[in-house]
Amino acid sequence: MHVDGMAEDKEFMATLAKGLAVLRSFDRERPAMTLSQAAQATGLSRATARRILRTLTKLGYVMQNGREFSLSSGILKLGYAYLATQNWIEQATPLMRQLSEQFHESCSAAILQGTEIVYVARIPAGRIMSATLAVGTRLPAFHTALGRIQLGFLDEAELWRRLKSLRIEAYTPATIIDVRALFDRVQEDHAQGFSIVDEELERGLRAIAVPIADRNGQSVAALNLSSHSTRTTRNEMRERFLPRLRAVSEQISSSVV
Repeated sequence: MHVDGMAEDKEFMATLAKGLAVLRSFDRERPAMTLSQAAQATGLSRATARRILRTLTKLGYVMQNGREFSLSSGILKLGYAYLATQNWIEQATPLMRQLSEQFHESCSAAILQGTEIVYVARIPAGRIMSATLAVGTRLPAFHTALGRIQLGFLDEAELWRRLKSLRIEAYTPATIIDVRALFDRVQEDHAQGFSIVDEELERGLRAIAVPIADRNGQSVAALNLSSHSTRTTRNEMRERFLPRLRAVSEQISSSVV
């Protein structure tokens, strides 16, 4: 989160970067922070953090309650602006709903950001995970089918860089924690054109994902169907889910500009 050590660039706006760093410092663990806590979280001086927080408050992105600051609902305008520019999401939603209704399972779409995926569309079908999944939810890319199938589009050097930046932890006994094994799995999934992740992120959760590509064949997002392991086997996912998932992915890809 610290903003020091940024690359030299005459057109780089350090003040804007610092403001965005403050916005990003708010999360589940830090929903509200004092001025000192915000400065510490971003590596900024108290004076700089104060000016940024006052500005963000005036703009309606942050609100102040006593000594504490927190994000306001105004911040949603930024997220909705992104979603509004992604024309394929509007195309995807009714197709995802059809998939969910056909298989009675949850269907989601997510984009890749660094070492995480971010949900941009979701049609739920019952409670699969203990955590609530919604648009904006972030999950570890290397341990989700939605993430692995997108990571495979990176060149080897970049894939290794992202892997080595992680502190890998075992979410379940099935979680792959060996770096080389994770690298190989991503490459194998890319080669076969789909990814299945079986109870690696949470016990009982099994998911299959395929990429959503642009006209140049580059991944812009991924689409999945997720189920409880007691309802659907890996073979059933490949035989029943995969053909329809691919067909819908191709329809969505055709709308990507």
